[in-house]
Amino acid sequence: MTQKRADSPRQIAILLSLYNGEAYLDGQLASILAQTHPDWILYWRDDASSDSSPEKMRVFAAGPGQGRCVEITTRHERLGVAGSYAHLLDAIPDTPYVAFADQDDIWEPQKLEWAIDAVSRRPAERPTLYCARQYLTNADLTVCQESAPLRRRPDFPASLTQNIATGHTVLLNAATHRLMRNNPPPPSVLHDWWAYLLTAAIEGDIIFDNRCVSYYRQHAHNTVGATGSFIRRAWAACRRGPKVFMTIFRANVTRLLEQPENLSPPSLCLLQDLAAAQNFPARLRILIRYPSLRRQRFSETIVFQLWYLFADQHPLE
Repeated sequence: MTQKRADSPRQIAILLSLYNGEAYLDGQLASILAQTHPDWILYWRDDASSDSSPEKMRVFAAGPGQGRCVEITTRHERLGVAGSYAHLLDAIPDTPYVAFADQDDIWEPQKLEWAIDAVSRRPAERPTLYCARQYLTNADLTVCQESAPLRRRPDFPASLTQNIATGHTVLLNAATHRLMRNNPPPPSVLHDWWAYLLTAAIEGDIIFDNRCVSYYRQHAHNTVGATGSFIRRAWAACRRGPKVFMTIFRANVTRLLEQPENLSPPSLCLLQDLAAAQNFPARLRILIRYPSLRRQRFSETIVFQLWYLFADQHPLE
């Protein structure tokens, strides 16, 4: 489906991928309708659901969302979360701003307004990504706690160690959207982290809003999920072990090195050094040379450093 370029300089393309989300979809759609920033178009696709999600979406598009919803039907097979959002990013027209939506969360009414006010202050030609904190809730939207605030300023080295851009809080400008077009993330990396990596790698602007902008349901079917508890996060990380993380780390380094035109000189230098460091002394020199290669918490940084120093790695090709 071919769509014309957005007419308004403040129009937001909201991207929504559905997969068996019938239980919570109505709440998400209602919160999009309630936004104080009304200039949006909702682009959506169904990722081969077996429930009534697509039917619910079409009822919404013919009713409350009439004239503001566009179904992307160019691919019907199951693509997975990252693949589905990558396809949406490729399929939509050029739009000043792009926001990601999840099928099971609830947005604060001012969410889009806060985001566009922050991003629109930056030069349009400069890649910019906005993200924010969330209320962590149970399946019934009872707030358990707020997600953690940032302790350290986000930059490119830090983006390689940890994602701080939770998908449904993200707003991109057109410059970051262009970086993501026909540029899918490597395996096991979601669209939000990839957007953060690409923006940081080219020395774009990363805006983190310390306000909670959404209600992030935690339930049995979350693709990733979140927890504000450091102990639970640490235990989950230890159970996964270093292999999963270091596989993703290496995949990000490799994929980014394949696109030097999208890298600032310092980012390219760091990635080349990481690719060349294949033994303990070389990795130790990396950690000394790049102190920003760290996570938000000191204790989490220590775990990352140990994994990086001691995990088995094969040479990057």
